[in-house]
Amino acid sequence: MPIALRSDFNAATLRRHARRTRDSAQTRRLLAIAVIYDGGSRAQAAETGGVTRQIVRDWVVKFNAKGPEGLIDRKIPGRPSKLDEAHRDALRRIIESGPIPAIHGVVRWRLVDLVQWIFEEFRISVSKQTLSRELRAMGFRKLSARPRHHAQRTEEIEGFKKNSPPGSTRLRETRAWPCPG
Repeated sequence: MPIALRSDFNAATLRRHARRTRDSAQTRRLLAIAVIYDGGSRAQAAETGGVTRQIVRDWVVKFNAKGPEGLIDRKIPGRPSKLDEAHRDALRRIIESGPIPAIHGVVRWRLVDLVQWIFEEFRISVSKQTLSRELRAMGFRKLSARPRHHAQRTEEIEGFKKNSPPGSTRLRETRAWPCPG
């Protein structure tokens, strides 16, 4: 026994919705259901939608429950994060304060070091990729300052820099393509 469609819509209304939407999948689903409103069979609707009759049935159930908005693909939520707000706050504090070499054994934080710290502190195991995604969501970027020797003399650096002339024009002229003339 086929599932009855909502009575507050008709084929013309669904086609109007299909013209206005920017979601191609929703358009296809609305047009398939419009075929049923026009008196077509579920098999014809499935052919219009390019799917099986079971999928058309699923579309009808979603349409009856939520209307045209029920036919929009929603983002799959995925697995919830292992870190809660308290963990993120502690992570933010330790990153912003920086590592203490005597305690943490590192001079700068790397993802692998932070993964280890999270495990030692909270007994939560996260991968480097997951932690990287979490840190980006918290506003952190993978930037590190270029190391500088503590006894570096900035005035002597200028003497060691290579100074080349700014773009040799002779070199550019020899490599230029000949103009057909």
